[in-house]
Amino acid sequence: MLPADNRLRRREDFAIAVRRGRRAGRPSLVVHLHRQETSGFGAPARTPVTARPSEPDTLRQSVAEDPHAEVEQAPPPRAGFVVSKAVGPAVVRNVVKRRLRHLIRDRMALLPAGSLVVVRALPPAAQADHSDLARDLDAAFDRLLGRSGRPVAVRADGPAAKPGATA
Repeated sequence: MLPADNRLRRREDFAIAVRRGRRAGRPSLVVHLHRQETSGFGAPARTPVTARPSEPDTLRQSVAEDPHAEVEQAPPPRAGFVVSKAVGPAVVRNVVKRRLRHLIRDRMALLPAGSLVVVRALPPAAQADHSDLARDLDAAFDRLLGRSGRPVAVRADGPAAKPGATA
């Protein structure tokens, strides 16, 4: 299961990822990746309280350097899945979706902060086993993230890409 912060839910977010993002197609799936701008990283989430001109400069400095001030953090990457009826009946679609969700969970750390990912399963995903889906997903991420032929580092309990695989 993906943590709530990493789930793509809104229709608009799916549309942004598919329309504005880059796409990498593989035999069993298509991955859309949209990297959002995170130029505000480290900026205050709210406008800092400024001192009045009559107040001393030390007060202004203490407000600006407050270690407890809320700081905006880069949003986590989020992923969503599209598994149409062309993949198969409901049971098959749910199995494919669970496998993809498990594979994405292991690879969320590889994605840039604030990115939106949509994984669209194609009909061959119904017959693909876990390792085939992992290989296709890794190859798509390699292409989208600009990696070539390097092994993918995932969690210790997750599958790793083969060291000579190319995108």
